[in-house]
Amino acid sequence: MIDNKVRAAITAIEAYLPSYVLTNDELTQLVDTSDDWIMSRVGIRERRILKDPNLGMTYMAIQAVNTMLEKNNIDPSEIDGIICSTVTPDMIFPASASIIANGCGIKNAMSFDMNVGCAGFIHALKTASLYVESGFCKKMIVVSGEKMSSIVDYTDRNTCPLFGDGAAAILLEPCADGNGLQDAILRSDGVGKDFLHMKAGGSLRPASADTVNNGEHFVYQEGKNVYKWAVSKMSEVSCEIIERNHLDPNNVYFLPHQANMRIIEAVGARMGVPNERILINIEERANTSSATIPILMWDNRDLFIKGDNLILASFGAGFAWGAIWLKWDIAHK
Repeated sequence: MIDNKVRAAITAIEAYLPSYVLTNDELTQLVDTSDDWIMSRVGIRERRILKDPNLGMTYMAIQAVNTMLEKNNIDPSEIDGIICSTVTPDMIFPASASIIANGCGIKNAMSFDMNVGCAGFIHALKTASLYVESGFCKKMIVVSGEKMSSIVDYTDRNTCPLFGDGAAAILLEPCADGNGLQDAILRSDGVGKDFLHMKAGGSLRPASADTVNNGEHFVYQEGKNVYKWAVSKMSEVSCEIIERNHLDPNNVYFLPHQANMRIIEAVGARMGVPNERILINIEERANTSSATIPILMWDNRDLFIKGDNLILASFGAGFAWGAIWLKWDIAHK
């Protein structure tokens, strides 16, 4: 039964991945590591890297958005809003979303960035849905992009294997046929600031010769603490989404943040979702922070049919986390 409620539905999706592939074997030439060591701990074999030093995150985001608009015959003038989720903006200001708008010929849209770490996409998706459901925007773009290679220390064996680069964009439009975003749980508590952050570059520790020499402009992570919190909090909200909406775990696709294979397996097991319905691309894409879920969705777009139940869940710096239930609304062409 269709309730005729207006919901925000994903009506188009596209991604951009750099052509350069950084393999584990190549990493062994940079740091003391091995393919077996990386695979056994995080499940990553390769990652895409935007090698050109003159190109930033928005280059990838612009490619994804422009391709999405062209493939779906959408005039840039129809776009009412852009939210960009990222932790690697081209610069502190202006907002990357405005740079993307300019690069895509979008002239009539509001735009702003969201930094919620790896949980950025699901927070941006829910935020954008509210604009669409209220009627304020009819066509809203959420684009998540990360050039993680720009903040990774390739002499640190604990963090450099984890991250890759990429971007993905979705289009949200109003939908009254029962599909679209159904429910969301978004949380943050701030207790994880010391476990996952970049030490310098903000107003607390502005860039200086000392911060650069001390390597304070790279990702800093205490993996054991992040792992423990990620499994607990992602499981909590994902299970709550299933339970309060009376969903059958055998009838959902689970799209988790792609940070660590062991985290994905632990969360999926707690939810009771069969392994074949837990979607994974971490081996080839690595952790692209806020871009992991939309890239994963794009990689599996031909698997979904209209009305399929998707549960998205992520966990990121702060800590911030959340889960979303949506019904797929793109028909196979």
